[in-house]
Amino acid sequence: MPRRSHHSGPGARGFTDPRSPLNAALAGPFPTHLARQAVTVASSAPGVMVPPLYEKTTLPNGVRVVTGPMSGVRSASLIFYYNVGSRYEPAPIAGVSHFLEHMLFKGTERRPDPMTISEEIESVGGMLNAATGRESTSYWCKVPSTHFGLAFDVLADMLRNSTFDPTEMDKERKVIFEEIRSVQDVPEELVHDITDLLVWGDDPIGREIAGSEETVANTTRDAMIDFWRRNYTPDRLVVAAGGDVRHEDVVALTERFFGDLTPSGEPDRYPAVTGTQTGKRVRVLNRETEQAHLCVAFPAVSYHDERRYAQSTIESILSSGMSSRLFQEIREKRGLVYSVYGYFRGYEDVGQGVVYAGTDVARVEETVEAIVGELRKIRDVAVPAVELEHSKTLRKGRLLMGLEDSRSVASWVGGQEATYGEIKTPEEVMEKIEAVTVEDVQALASELLREDKLNLALIGPYDDDTPFANRLTLD
Repeated sequence: MPRRSHHSGPGARGFTDPRSPLNAALAGPFPTHLARQAVTVASSAPGVMVPPLYEKTTLPNGVRVVTGPMSGVRSASLIFYYNVGSRYEPAPIAGVSHFLEHMLFKGTERRPDPMTISEEIESVGGMLNAATGRESTSYWCKVPSTHFGLAFDVLADMLRNSTFDPTEMDKERKVIFEEIRSVQDVPEELVHDITDLLVWGDDPIGREIAGSEETVANTTRDAMIDFWRRNYTPDRLVVAAGGDVRHEDVVALTERFFGDLTPSGEPDRYPAVTGTQTGKRVRVLNRETEQAHLCVAFPAVSYHDERRYAQSTIESILSSGMSSRLFQEIREKRGLVYSVYGYFRGYEDVGQGVVYAGTDVARVEETVEAIVGELRKIRDVAVPAVELEHSKTLRKGRLLMGLEDSRSVASWVGGQEATYGEIKTPEEVMEKIEAVTVEDVQALASELLREDKLNLALIGPYDDDTPFANRLTLD
């Protein structure tokens, strides 16, 4: 289960006729001055649906346009990905990416308030939202395909022409304060933030995406606009569309709204991770909770590492579904927890694996021991061939089922382009999954799962962390 990104709600009023000049102008030929790339997929397996054709065009200023047309759907989804997030932020204004994401919904010169923005999309049955992560920020909209031009107009207007009204900014600052405080009241969320701080320390990758109340309070309008202009650059923008769309139309709209976008100043870069861990770490937050919440964390590979396919196999074996090892052993057989799951998060240069559990305050030691036992088992004992094959079939099936929606397809093509700079087809990814061997799994598990690299974050009514540290034993 991936950690959450921060989401903000949208807004606006109005109606755009699909036969309006905005939509009619898209019917022209594909611009000859632009390079166009296509990924064609074929399948020889009987009964297997051939995936859509993915296409990519790069504008002269560096904006990338990727599309995944789908047959048999009436919706269209649009996502704008920017390769910048909380990891890039200067420390004094940590949280500005998330704050900025909120403010882009608050009004433009043409759409002066949040209500106008939301009503304009919702009046045609559409929806829009956004999410901020550590290395990217995305803005998305899903509408009936006849209103795709409207969706593009609204999102582009927000991204290019927001006014950053000081009154709205002061109101939204208070909203974000409450968002930050709300996590403090939810221990099953807070424990993940404590884990990040324990693992990464002062490095920006370990900061809470929303920042702190102090840094959000210190973020001025001028500082936000400066961050926006410097970092929302054409080379960092991927425009992705999926569903009932034509590549030519999406390119034409992108040229119209973003063809003049140019860099403004030197964009922020994130510092290299410098933290080194030489021994296991434990951090306990003493709270009078009814249930204890804990995370066991360990290193993982980056999303550029080809071993990520072996890593996701480990994740699947440990945590995918009710037949997974963590669920079966820790919940079903031993009855230690109601909720237990694991996930890996890869970043450009580093990664992290986490196992979360919520358990009775009197059974934490036993739960930690059980989790570590499953980690030790997958490291030291070769995964049976039948279990490995089951995990592969599960992952491939969920991959295919996850691409039945236009937003999922837009996310597939846009997320891959923004992350890797290329788009793999489902068939290509399934080939990578299929190629993972028992030896690959055990070799990577042996590298990652070391006692001196383990971390335990725990929330519950405890003063002493020694009993829990004693259970954090892999060797």
